[in-house]
Amino acid sequence: MLLPVIMAGGTGSRLWPMSRELYPKQFLRLYGQRSMLQETVVRLDGVNAREPVVICNEEHRFLVAEQLRQIDKLSHNIILEPVGRNTAPAIALAALSAIENGDDPILLVLAADHIINNKAAFHEAVQAAFEYAKKGSLVTFGIVPTGPETGYGYIHRGEQVNPESDSPFKVNRFVEKPNRETAEEYISSGEYYWNSGMFMFRAKKYLSELEKFRPDILDACKSAILNAKDGDDFINVDKELFVACPDESIDYAVMEKTSDAVVVSLDADWSDVGSWSALWEVSNKNECGNVLTGDTFTHNTNNCYINTDEKLVAAIGVDNLVIINTKDAVLVVNKDQVQDVKKVVEHLKAQNRSEYKRHREIYRPWGRCDVVVQSERFNVNRITVKPGAAFSMQMHHHRTEHWVMLSGTGKVTIQDKSFLLTENQSTFIPIGSQHRLENPGKIPLELLEIQSGSYLGDDDIIRIIDQYGRC
Repeated sequence: MLLPVIMAGGTGSRLWPMSRELYPKQFLRLYGQRSMLQETVVRLDGVNAREPVVICNEEHRFLVAEQLRQIDKLSHNIILEPVGRNTAPAIALAALSAIENGDDPILLVLAADHIINNKAAFHEAVQAAFEYAKKGSLVTFGIVPTGPETGYGYIHRGEQVNPESDSPFKVNRFVEKPNRETAEEYISSGEYYWNSGMFMFRAKKYLSELEKFRPDILDACKSAILNAKDGDDFINVDKELFVACPDESIDYAVMEKTSDAVVVSLDADWSDVGSWSALWEVSNKNECGNVLTGDTFTHNTNNCYINTDEKLVAAIGVDNLVIINTKDAVLVVNKDQVQDVKKVVEHLKAQNRSEYKRHREIYRPWGRCDVVVQSERFNVNRITVKPGAAFSMQMHHHRTEHWVMLSGTGKVTIQDKSFLLTENQSTFIPIGSQHRLENPGKIPLELLEIQSGSYLGDDDIIRIIDQYGRC
């Protein structure tokens, strides 16, 4: 059986303002009924595969766990990277973890943020790759190009592995993103694929090639995984040891150097959704060429992508625009200039503004918090606590809190007293009081939290007991 390894790192800055550092595109529902991570996992239905292993940033751990739980795929299968070190180390962590019990599974390495509309063609390519991975090949999937795209790297294929059959090709070379003229030459030759960033190989084969070409990466990953801490759902890689690991992609570290690389062609209506225009291209459009999500009104408007979170967006007499409205930011950009969206993110980072990092609505392991009003001396948050979930036992040195229940039932603990609150009831938490909120019911608990004080930062949350392993 295959062991899918899904890489769910990255920040997705080109899809700002919906994609943020703490909630990047792989966790968004941009296409289909599920998040992109969930779609990647569900796409494996019908493939003879084990439960997937997901590699993600430590900051996204509860988000990944919740999304896997929603599709019944959570089973101690999340590897946490304390820092990003690119794909070669990430895959090494998964391979080392996979062989711990003496196994040597075939790994199917996938990105969490790709769209593949032709599921049957994807399964056929996976099966074709499996036959060669079993024999010791390092297989990469080459996307059959639909045009001279300058935003992708390319794979130049060599001779067929077996000229007597419809077999994959040996990899001649990997090439960087070309200019337009070079991309057109690639397409006209018929010998080039887009580089998908998807791979298949035996775990031990990958590690042996990594040892041959980048032993420094392998040694760092071995030390980090050897000293990892196992939680209920997570494998926590040792931070101090992993920080020392070089930053390198699998292409540079292994695939460009090995003599055992082969490429399987994949013609499955694929997209890496690298920009708003790419998402417009793959989405269903109305008779005017518009893709509309949320509360919208259009008149004499054509070929636009409009996505609004809560407010009405009206567009009149415009063409070829992307309009994205979230609770705390609005983006208007010509579809031909969407690659420059990352300049907004760079500006926000330089100004130390929160909009590059987080949404107004923040997801927590116990639920979510929507910052309705934010000021220097008081905040108003709308909080949702999942059934059975709870805050940590905590206290604050600089602020008081007032909780007003909107729906559901909350169990409140303040110091050594516990009591229940229901709809329209409230309580007050003084400065310095240890407190906790639980949802003992079977429906979500909704409440307003009013914070007031001289300092309202997250670092004034002093956790005394935390069931989620946070500091």
